[in-house]
Amino acid sequence: MLNKIEQLLEKEGLQLKDFTELTIRLMDYGVICRDESQVEQVLYDRYLRIESLIQDYVSLMGIRIQHDRRFQFARCFPPGAQIPGMEDDDQPFNGGLRVRLNQNEVAVVLVLRSQYDKALREGQVDEQGCVLVSLESLSIALKNLLSRSLPEQLTERKNLFRRLRQLRLIQLANEDVLDSSEFWLKVRPMIMSYVSDDVLSGLLQDGEKSSEAEAAALTQEPETAELNTQKEG
Repeated sequence: MLNKIEQLLEKEGLQLKDFTELTIRLMDYGVICRDESQVEQVLYDRYLRIESLIQDYVSLMGIRIQHDRRFQFARCFPPGAQIPGMEDDDQPFNGGLRVRLNQNEVAVVLVLRSQYDKALREGQVDEQGCVLVSLESLSIALKNLLSRSLPEQLTERKNLFRRLRQLRLIQLANEDVLDSSEFWLKVRPMIMSYVSDDVLSGLLQDGEKSSEAEAAALTQEPETAELNTQKEG
């Protein structure tokens, strides 16, 4: 098999180390975005040259790749994962490659998906499929939809957004101003594959019910709403 891979790489003027570097990066990060950095630009362009070879290789482990040519990203999915626009498989899955998020991360991802969907309907999407969201609007949406708030500690807030940036869900211009309400971030189109339409619909319905309940409870004892962690999957 190794000889066959080397032969195919040679036709593209590449070596085995080039194949290894690309595969390891894709498996380690789970996603490659061309506009993320100079390194990922080189790797994404290399992926285009040997896409079928990479896909055949990872398919031996039951891993599938979602490739969005319009927005120029490739993302790995573990066996059994549901992928928008791709047929599901019946392979068992024990959680090895699936991204695990804590409650704060889950909450922000859910709300960012709702913000992205809203901007998409209003046509406020740039050429790369990204949507601008202010920290203030994110905070308000978190409160309205999930009765949650962003971490008050700046260190915790930075760690949260660094994690989402690592997953290539957002782009940050300057994380040092994360304590400012004037801060804006870019939400990538990848957010669409992290939160399904069904989950988003349920979230918005819950948000509407919560708003109605708050209005009806002005003369009653307030209730505390918590994030439903079952939405994480």
